[in-house]
Amino acid sequence: MDALGLLRLQMEWGADEALDETPVDRLRPVAAAPALVRPPPARERAVQVPTGTPVERAIRAAAGADSLDALRAAIAGFEGCPLRDMATNMVFATGDPDAGLLLIGGPPGADEDRSGLPFSGREGALLDQMAASVGLKREAMLLAPLIPWRPPGGRVPNPGELQLYRPFLGRLITLTSPARIVMFGALAASTVLGAAQRGRTVAWVETAVEARKTPVLILPAIGDLLKTPARRKDAWTGMRLLRRALDG
Repeated sequence: MDALGLLRLQMEWGADEALDETPVDRLRPVAAAPALVRPPPARERAVQVPTGTPVERAIRAAAGADSLDALRAAIAGFEGCPLRDMATNMVFATGDPDAGLLLIGGPPGADEDRSGLPFSGREGALLDQMAASVGLKREAMLLAPLIPWRPPGGRVPNPGELQLYRPFLGRLITLTSPARIVMFGALAASTVLGAAQRGRTVAWVETAVEARKTPVLILPAIGDLLKTPARRKDAWTGMRLLRRALDG
């Protein structure tokens, strides 16, 4: 009988399934199906949620810096103010931190934003002339901006931005312990010393700066000297006061 005939015969006998070549022992114990083992969920990366107000976080970040390099890193990594993301370069202090003389300018301008150095461009050239007139070089001073980032379009920083970066400037003063500080402009004076110093120019002020008495000389902003040459007389007077203080 051919294969087709055998198939028809099996169908007539009631066969309704195909058989394997090897018999199946249907009486053997059936092992329980292994439990589905789910892989452990991937550990999510811990998200550091900032705590405290931006000013409180700035105070903590500044206080944690134990060197100028650490302070630079703290400023660069601080995310509490959008100025950082809108500026080209961070402007940090430059010069000799052991000179005992700290010069604080205004907020960075376009030249400072491009170079990352305080007192750059025309303002820097005028400062160099003023310093040279009393025998000083910028390498023998520490130069710092009021805030480390240029506001968009060179606008005046708002009070919130000034308050936010004030702890970093204060930490710079604490780390370097200058014997004398020269501030250019009413904005720098009022931010560091308080509103009471806003109107004072060309005068030594013995005041508490970061919990220590420090002589502070307040001079006109260098940008104002460029715009109003008549005010340069006050600046020259102030530089002579500085020279006498350094000599005596």
